[in-house]
Amino acid sequence: MRIVLPAFLLAGLLAFPGVVPDTPGHIGSLVETVLPWFGLGVPCLVLGAALRRSRAGLAAALVPATVWAAVFGPAFLPERTAAQADFQVLTLNVGGDRTTPREVAREVIDTHADVVALEKVPRTAMKEYEKQLDATYPHHVTRNTLGLWSRYPLRDVEALHLGGAWPHALRASARTPGGDTAVYAVRLPSVRVTPGNGFAVRDRDASAAELAERVEADPARRVVLLGDLNGSLRDRGLAPLARALTDVREGAGRGPGFTWPAAFPVVRIDHVLTRGLRATGTRVLPDLGSDHRPVLTGLRS
Repeated sequence: MRIVLPAFLLAGLLAFPGVVPDTPGHIGSLVETVLPWFGLGVPCLVLGAALRRSRAGLAAALVPATVWAAVFGPAFLPERTAAQADFQVLTLNVGGDRTTPREVAREVIDTHADVVALEKVPRTAMKEYEKQLDATYPHHVTRNTLGLWSRYPLRDVEALHLGGAWPHALRASARTPGGDTAVYAVRLPSVRVTPGNGFAVRDRDASAAELAERVEADPARRVVLLGDLNGSLRDRGLAPLARALTDVREGAGRGPGFTWPAAFPVVRIDHVLTRGLRATGTRVLPDLGSDHRPVLTGLRS
């Protein structure tokens, strides 16, 4: 029982994380955010069963192992032959502590992305980013710490205030090869884990819900959302966005896809979400000096 019961509890958690209550301290959201890492409990169970020479324990440990493989395993299957992309998009939270506009711009240009969303750009560095990127991306818009650069003309630009004193999203219509596409550059409010408040996600969740309403009401047939959502799409707080748009990783991309922190990523909080578009491939790029890693995705209509 010392192995069997924990094994079945772990299997249940992996299969049904939604049963974990969100109070106190939004613990349910926190569990969903780090859910893949609960798989580390499996080798611990196997080791415990081996030390006890318990066949029943070893058999029980296979249950959460099977559930983990069913939930997360498909991301590790061989990638299908990718179709040709109409255009590529890139999202990167540049941070600012370890990055310089010249170096980041060079790396961004080398990705051959056609539409680029940069988040958390220091206001003092925005002009330099414009200078470095404008030759390659002649169309761009910026608001506060958000920037959107494009090889294609941009129109209908709108800054979205989703709570707080500064805009958390920037929307523009880009004339992509497949037709006009609504592009959102997003950085949702930050989250923290603190002793007093637990997993502090209230502001982020409120902004995510409002953004989801705006995206659902957007008349554009093609929509792509790029940005730092400060959370995993498994987190129930981001469920409204997950319902409104499709994660490109459902159709392309292999591996865990973690993006933060850049030095040793443990969770994917930087996302590309779409509507009316199909991902032909998506990958997390190497550390460019920020505390986030960039995500590059090919799209086609």
